[in-house]
Amino acid sequence: MSTPPLASGPEGPYALRPLLDAVLDALDAGARARGGPLPAGGPEAVAARLREAVGEVLPDQGDPHALRAVVHAFAEGAADPAHPLCAAHLHCPPLAVATAADLAASALNPSLDSWDQAPAASELEARVTAALATEIYGPGQSRTPDSVITTGGTESNQLALLLAREACGGTVRLVVGANAHHSLPRAAWLLGLPEPVVVPAPTGTLDPTALDAALTRLPGPLLVTATAGTTDAGHIDPLPEIAARCTTHGARLHIDAAYGGALLFSDRHRHRLTGLDTADTVTLDLHKLGWQPVAAGLLAVKDAHDLTALRQHADYLNATDDTEAGLPDLLGRSLRTTRRPDVLKLAVTLKTLGRRGLGTLVDQVCARAREFAALVQAHPGFDLHAPPVISTVLFRPAGATDATVAAVRRALLTDGRAVLGRARLDGRLWLKATLLNPATGPDDLAALLHLVAARRATLAEGHTPR
Repeated sequence: MSTPPLASGPEGPYALRPLLDAVLDALDAGARARGGPLPAGGPEAVAARLREAVGEVLPDQGDPHALRAVVHAFAEGAADPAHPLCAAHLHCPPLAVATAADLAASALNPSLDSWDQAPAASELEARVTAALATEIYGPGQSRTPDSVITTGGTESNQLALLLAREACGGTVRLVVGANAHHSLPRAAWLLGLPEPVVVPAPTGTLDPTALDAALTRLPGPLLVTATAGTTDAGHIDPLPEIAARCTTHGARLHIDAAYGGALLFSDRHRHRLTGLDTADTVTLDLHKLGWQPVAAGLLAVKDAHDLTALRQHADYLNATDDTEAGLPDLLGRSLRTTRRPDVLKLAVTLKTLGRRGLGTLVDQVCARAREFAALVQAHPGFDLHAPPVISTVLFRPAGATDATVAAVRRALLTDGRAVLGRARLDGRLWLKATLLNPATGPDDLAALLHLVAARRATLAEGHTPR
């Protein structure tokens, strides 16, 4: 048996080209077979089709047609975030240019745990992370900001708590809003920190007055976390007021801007992030409102010195004499050792679109959300929770029970016709449309609302989803 061709090296491009044609054909055929944003039939039907298509996972004899067959089955059974009626989660359709760059990263397969495995990637990462830190904190800071690349908001939040713990002498008490992401209390548990203090968020955002009261009574050291873009409704906490309370009480501030951080690219919307630059650390996640393939997270730090807490020594990766001779030490750039070069797709996207191009995409999805909210508000059969802050719209059929709202959503999922999320606010269950597709148009928005109305009507008549 001949050796299978490799993705890189002199023959790599020639080996990849016909395989890419097979993948692209399978993606197209799989999408056509799916016929909508989600495969129809629900979990059991999807699992059965996949099992039949893939067959034995590890056969004695390999199948030369496996690439086409498995990718076809994978695409047919996928949720397609590029479909205009796939709008449930902070799960964006990736840009083609970013996806193409990700192919190059996979083919060359550098690992960012030592310079000799990733010479250009390490320099590219240093430049991109410095540029994004400057975007968050602005130029001319008294301390040098920096950022590190992570797998997403969860890792970034965990890392922020770790850095706060080390900066505060080995322990810190986390203070979160009731609207905070679940990864924050989980990170406190994982790091062995005290039970977090939860501050009310009665309007969906952290209450500064309640925060002030909590900071007054709690012994330090304290870490306050604010949110710029909640996962349920896209709410942004009053960042300047929270920052002022932290300054008064000597508390450290972390802002989870995994969703809303990309508003920085928009001249129209960046004012919503006023106060972001006051935070000691900021989470940013560009596989949400940044159109990157997963994963594309960052943690920015106001003072690069905080990152020294991550320093580790392994002679085979960062020997002292190598470092003294000028080889960059990469072990202090992450909690992970082996790291793929997620920076490449980020660098290509930033360079290709620029701030204006990215800002235009942000403006488009925010505008679509406002348009959809207006459709909901004008429709007598629906209730709108509130005008959208970023690109998330919460709505529900008027007069429906929570059980009916949940059933409508599941029926649409089972049909494979539309993908909507769910959020519980103000004591009621809401359908959630998270609009991250810049290509979504007015007709798509109207179609989405029509589907929800039609499915509610069929459920009211006693029909069950197929």
